[in-house]
Amino acid sequence: MLITKTYHDVPSNLSKERPIRIFVISPVVPGYPQARFPAGCSEIYQVTGPVERFAGQIASHGYVVACPSSFHEFEGPEPIPYDAEGRTDRGNMYKIEKTVEAYDEDATLTIDLLTSLPNCNGRIAATGMCLGGHLAFRAAFDARVLSSVCFFATDIHGATLGRGKKDDSLERVRKGDMTRKGELVMIFGKQDTHVPRLGRDLIRTTLEDANVPCSFLEVQAQHAFIRDESSKGRWDAALTRSLFTFMLEVFERTVGRDLGPRIDEKEKPEHVC
Repeated sequence: MLITKTYHDVPSNLSKERPIRIFVISPVVPGYPQARFPAGCSEIYQVTGPVERFAGQIASHGYVVACPSSFHEFEGPEPIPYDAEGRTDRGNMYKIEKTVEAYDEDATLTIDLLTSLPNCNGRIAATGMCLGGHLAFRAAFDARVLSSVCFFATDIHGATLGRGKKDDSLERVRKGDMTRKGELVMIFGKQDTHVPRLGRDLIRTTLEDANVPCSFLEVQAQHAFIRDESSKGRWDAALTRSLFTFMLEVFERTVGRDLGPRIDEKEKPEHVC
């Protein structure tokens, strides 16, 4: 499908002088001006080239995609460059200066915007990479989000997101805040130095103990293997394509169709060969 791009500046209650700019990439079907589509959120360090291209691919498959500028409290909506001063210094500094409550407000404002758009049918999924993977994880606490696909989500296992480097993501899972809500997919590279094996095991065990419907994928890759720009030799295009297809299957099944409310089946699968 063809796609178009626009943006909305949305007021923030927690950052009153700095609205959040949310870029919206939408599919277009010529001759059908009233077409409505399911929606997705894509979040990472501002809307960089790799994020915009990734979001554009999702939109071209028939989804309205919203990309929030995650650090609107500190600077404008321009992408932060993938260099030492940008990515390493500013990005990582902002990541632990911004409060967890502010991250959550950004997600709420993004979902509110999507559901208000005339070309969105109100069925919402979320995805993101790195920091955005953690934000997509937290978006799953919102009952309106029917599925979240999280690529190499950072800081979950150590609870180190936000000001004070102390988030409550796994604690909320333990309390049941993600139970009986949407479907979750966690994707990690086994060579990811940001999320080591013990960290991945902790995330998986916590989700399973809380009965969260989750697919947990570990692949032969490093951190940021999806990033097709300044990847420091880590980009794997073939693996990215395969996992993009996996993500689309999840989105198509959970938000691409209206299956009615989810009902948990209490019967165990029959043990057959």
